[in-house]
Amino acid sequence: MSEKRTIGKRIEICDNKSNSAIIARGLSKSFRLPTERAWGLKQTLFNRLRGIKGYRDQKVLDGIDLEIKKGEFVGIVGRNGSGKSTLLKLLAGIYYPSAGEITINGSLVPFIELGVGFNMELSGRENVYLNGAILGFSNSEIDAMYDDIVKFAELGDFMDQKLKNYSSGMQVRLAFSIAIRAKGDILILDEVLAVGDAEFQNKCNDYFESLHGNQTMILVTHSMDNVKKFCDRAIMIENGKIACEGKPEKVAKAYEKLWS
Repeated sequence: MSEKRTIGKRIEICDNKSNSAIIARGLSKSFRLPTERAWGLKQTLFNRLRGIKGYRDQKVLDGIDLEIKKGEFVGIVGRNGSGKSTLLKLLAGIYYPSAGEITINGSLVPFIELGVGFNMELSGRENVYLNGAILGFSNSEIDAMYDDIVKFAELGDFMDQKLKNYSSGMQVRLAFSIAIRAKGDILILDEVLAVGDAEFQNKCNDYFESLHGNQTMILVTHSMDNVKKFCDRAIMIENGKIACEGKPEKVAKAYEKLWS
């Protein structure tokens, strides 16, 4: 039996019989950009009488169709401004589509902006509890995972210092260590494999490799090495459309041709 609830044009379901984790049909997204500034109500009314909109619509995604199976690791690549991060945020529910429909089958955890909600005036320990609460964990759940979070982040000697005294790399390590405790059916990763120093990146890589085949994962990246190393399939976005799709090696070659 499946449950279904509709949020605008983004549909969340729980259907164990379906082999699809994500389905998008005719997915488009536009943003409204101001073309001139109206100073006050009088100017706004005057512009309307003259037929001046004062804005233009910029289409970032245009009719995307895709399907991601349960357990797939899919890479999404493209140049800056191609629309790949917008697609990620539509899948994560941060944006809603201007047209089309997204169906999400299962719980989804976005690894997009690590450390959102951190307070620089609080200690590392206090921020673990604060960020954990944002992710929906109770105090007792955070108590149980606290030692593992600190061990993974390798910050045992710093947890009682204020976060403002941490380097940016230390902050990312702590944020990542907290974020991976949030369990979901689908993980969305925005360049998260590039966090921290080389040693910590290797640890992150090992973590994601351990999930391979058992977890649906979507990675937005500029690293063709990561696409070929981790992904079962890849999609290249160009000018808001799917320009290439298939084996990671095929898509990596098409991406590299964009720069030749």
